[in-house]
Amino acid sequence: MPPDILHFRPLVQFSPSLTTQAQEKQGTKGMNLTKKKLIHILLLILSIISILRILSLTLNNVSSSSSSSSPSPLFSTYNKVTSQTNEPSMHPRIPSNINTTFKEKEFKVLSNLISLKSPCNLLIFGFQPQFLILSSMNKAGNTVFLIEENDRTKTKVTITTANSNNTQIFNFNYNVPTKEAYKLLKHARNSPASCAPNPRYLQTSKCKLALKNLPVQVYEKNWDVIVVDGPSGDSIESPGRMASIYTASVLARRNGNSSDVIVHDVDRMIEKWFSWEFLCDENLLYSKGKLWHFRIRGLLNSTTFCSVIEK
Repeated sequence: MPPDILHFRPLVQFSPSLTTQAQEKQGTKGMNLTKKKLIHILLLILSIISILRILSLTLNNVSSSSSSSSPSPLFSTYNKVTSQTNEPSMHPRIPSNINTTFKEKEFKVLSNLISLKSPCNLLIFGFQPQFLILSSMNKAGNTVFLIEENDRTKTKVTITTANSNNTQIFNFNYNVPTKEAYKLLKHARNSPASCAPNPRYLQTSKCKLALKNLPVQVYEKNWDVIVVDGPSGDSIESPGRMASIYTASVLARRNGNSSDVIVHDVDRMIEKWFSWEFLCDENLLYSKGKLWHFRIRGLLNSTTFCSVIEK
C-alpha cells in the first residue's frame, strides 16, 4: 500500500505583540515552510508513482513467466502420445516430474528432421522424455535407443525393454570417463588404420573408441538419422561421449549412405573435440542452441573422416 500523506503542523505561532519587523521575518518563514511543504508533497507523489510502477512491472513479469512455463503445442504432443498408448511395452514409463535437458528450439530441430525423413531408421544414443515423440512420429520406421547402463538417466526413468514394431531399447556398456578423452583422441590419430571410418570392421575393430558390444542390427542397418545424447558425460569421472560420437560417425558412412547426425551439448569441450575430429566441420549444416547438425555423405573405401586439404 502506498504510504499515508504526511500532515504538517505550523511550527510558528503568531502573536499580536510582534513588531512589524518580526512579522516580516515570520512571513518569510511561512513562505519557506510553504516551499518545504510543496517539496515534500512532490517527493511523496514521485515515490507513490515509483511504487506503482514497480508493482506493475512485477505483475507483468509474473504473468509472462507463467505463460512461458506453459507447455507449447509441440511439447504437449508428448502427453497426447503417452495417453493414447495402450501397450505399456512400447515406451519407457516416465514420471511426470522429470525435467528434460533439451530446449524447445533444440527439440524442434529434431522433430522437423524426423518429420521430413519419416519413415526412417533412427538411432539414438541416450534417452530424453521428448524422444518418445520422435519414436511416435517415426512409427512407420524403426527407432532404436542405446542407453549406457551407468547413465544417470536410468536413475530418473524406469525403462521397460521395448520390443514393439518400431521401437527398441538396448543397454550398452561404456565405462571410460571423460577425463580419458585426450588419450583416446591421441590414440585415434596415431592409429589411422585401426580407427578408419570403415563400418564393415567396426565389431572387430582394434580402435579403442569403437563400440563393439552393440546389438547386431545396429551394425547392419543403414541409419538415416543418428542422435548422440549419451552417456551423460557431465563430469570428469562420468562415462563420456567419445565412443558414441566416433561410432556414430562410422555407422553414418555405411554403404556410402547419407546420414544426418545430431550431437547435443556441444557447449562442452569433449563433444566439440570429437565432433570436429570425426564428423568434420565441412559436414556441419547448422547449429541451434547446444545442437550441431551434420550431414554425412559416406564414401566407400574412405580412409579418413575429414577431407585432407593440400597446402
